[in-house]
Amino acid sequence: MGMTMTQKILAAHAGLESVTAGQLINAKLDMVLGNDVTSPVAINEMNKFGKDTVFDKTRISLVMDHFTPNKDIQSAQNCKQVREFAKKHGILHYYDVGKMGIEHALLPEQGIVTCGDCIIGADSHTCTYGALGAFSTGVGSTDMAAGMITGMAWFKVPSAIKVVVTGDKPKYISGKDVILNIIGRIGVDGALYKSLEFCGDGIKNLSMDDRLTIANMAIECGAKNGIFPVDEVTLEYVNGRSLREYKVFEADEDAQYDETITVDLSTLRPTVAFPHLPENTKTIDEVPEIKIDQVVIGSCTNGRMEDMRTAASILKGKKVADGVRVIVIPATQQIYLDCIKEGLTEIFIEAGAIVSTPTCGPCLGGHMGILAKGERAVSTSNRNFVGRMGHTESEIYLASPAVAAASAVAGYIADPAKI
Repeated sequence: MGMTMTQKILAAHAGLESVTAGQLINAKLDMVLGNDVTSPVAINEMNKFGKDTVFDKTRISLVMDHFTPNKDIQSAQNCKQVREFAKKHGILHYYDVGKMGIEHALLPEQGIVTCGDCIIGADSHTCTYGALGAFSTGVGSTDMAAGMITGMAWFKVPSAIKVVVTGDKPKYISGKDVILNIIGRIGVDGALYKSLEFCGDGIKNLSMDDRLTIANMAIECGAKNGIFPVDEVTLEYVNGRSLREYKVFEADEDAQYDETITVDLSTLRPTVAFPHLPENTKTIDEVPEIKIDQVVIGSCTNGRMEDMRTAASILKGKKVADGVRVIVIPATQQIYLDCIKEGLTEIFIEAGAIVSTPTCGPCLGGHMGILAKGERAVSTSNRNFVGRMGHTESEIYLASPAVAAASAVAGYIADPAKI
């Protein structure tokens, strides 16, 4: 029986010729990731285990991004604990204020993760790296601790859903619209513990930033991971960037899939997820005039360079609507610097937005953009659960950078083609 991409990667890392859906395996890890929220818990678990060594100081990444720069004493203590752990163990990939970025943008950018890897991270959006043709998934902090000690992790091999992508993207359509379309169709548990395996002749029309966004939100329909084939776009991205040799895996022609979904890029419209679930989607043509109080352009989902350029192209020469607060968060220091060099930062500020240092910040209700009771925000982030960005009676509308920027100018959720 043939194997999917995910199954082939897991088989290789488990030292097996083949695996099947539902099989329990113990697989070798290429990277273990933690942040300032989850790493302290993992470190404490290591101490409980009585373990004082890590399996490989070059294959652990610790990124201080959730409440950084620190917003309070507890977040400062968390970062101090991780900082001291990293120094003690000589962790190569430790990122703090001044050189950090949002973890799931930073690791691909820096070549720390690459094609064919098996990766775990104590953050649910670790599935982002599937855009590179890697198996990556989120785990709990106890699993992270075990991974840091042993370099191994237990997995149940997932079955898969084939997502066939066709056509080309119209203007203002991005990876965010693709994944919101999929989640809206199958629901937040439509791919529960399955692999979303993307294929089709339309893949070549998705940029690497599009793919990173799509893979990032695979978890929002319950998927264990999302994964893209390695093609010219992938290789152009990883060549000269990857810190390690990579390996390309391809699904077998007779691989088994639970179902097949087709996404025709040419038919997509800008899509918005209404409160309070990512599956509650409407196309921009179905959205009534909903007044907003805040716009956030950033996060591990949409804080990359293409996102910044798209937002700037819409905001250039315009002003943010009265009564609307706009927060732009480049996802890494490099993206921040590139925004300055390209003049995007000037565009954002002249339009009436603020530009933040890289941070997860408002995405998880951390800081720099918490919502008050009754407020509404358009956000390019990945979750719009009750209370996700602040008060339990606030509302979050998930959208692409194009829709977010257009809404910032209009003062209500708007079609970028009409701004």
